[in-house]
Amino acid sequence: MSCDLVTFGETMIRLSPPGHRRVEQATTFDVNVGGSELNTAVAAQRLGLETSYVTRLTTNPLGQMVENKAREHGVDTTHILWTDENRMGLYFVEFGASPRANSVLYDRRDSAIARIHPGEIDWNNILQGGKIFHTSGITPALSPNAAEVTTEAVKIAKKVGLKVSIDLNYRARLWSQQEARAVMTRLVEQADILITTEEDTERVFGITAPSYEEVAQTLAKRFQLEVVAITLRETPSVWRNKWTGIAYAKEEIYRAPTFDIEIVDRVGAGDSFSGGFLFGYLEDGPLSGVRYGVAISALKQTNPGDLSWATRDEVECILDGGNLRIVR
Repeated sequence: MSCDLVTFGETMIRLSPPGHRRVEQATTFDVNVGGSELNTAVAAQRLGLETSYVTRLTTNPLGQMVENKAREHGVDTTHILWTDENRMGLYFVEFGASPRANSVLYDRRDSAIARIHPGEIDWNNILQGGKIFHTSGITPALSPNAAEVTTEAVKIAKKVGLKVSIDLNYRARLWSQQEARAVMTRLVEQADILITTEEDTERVFGITAPSYEEVAQTLAKRFQLEVVAITLRETPSVWRNKWTGIAYAKEEIYRAPTFDIEIVDRVGAGDSFSGGFLFGYLEDGPLSGVRYGVAISALKQTNPGDLSWATRDEVECILDGGNLRIVR
């Protein structure tokens, strides 16, 4: 089965103390699953792309929980690798309130995907007939092996004619800026689509400019990219944000509407942007991409958990200026 979009990365079990508690205060946890590339696949699938998610999971109920959640959203899971060894990664999210920011604690060392080996995944078979291969800077940060497999996937995707999409997604708790720059430079040099933030661009590539538009233009020219998309967030408070994005392609800037969001859960917003952007970009170019990306990620932030539960109708409604009256 060929899919429009194939994504590759790690999904973890997410544990969150309810009621704005700290982890050390917790007596119960809310349980979700989340990981950048699965989050992206789910958003794109819900808008209408056929998507497939590739990862390596441990054969136990936690691994099954991840597969079940992907399948619930319609994402193809037939290419998941299963192992009786290793472990599932965990992460904990503490939800703050101004002036205390949200906080993430990882427990993912030596997870199943960090122990993956080059040659384990039949990329030639998986990618045949696809349109886009997508991964993020989180995946190669997990281990040298994961970096090798990510590089392998990108090379084969280019060879068989897919566009390569990369979300820069720098995580300081996984690797240093110098390590990220060495690996991500090689990967982004092979990419067609780059999705990032101004902050990650500076940390990984040392690129700064007076405006977001110039950052996007510099990235596109340095790496010969087809399109660059940048998400933009203003945070006057932890739970009230302004959210928008821009795209740069063929020497033009494309802008999305700005949404004033009452945040329920912002984790995974950038990943939903990626899914919406790739959907819109395939359908009708960079303007459609940045509009769908910002809209579905704005809606994602109004639901608990990493994954988007928005529908295409809801996305198009808010893009058309839909109001906040109750839907009956």
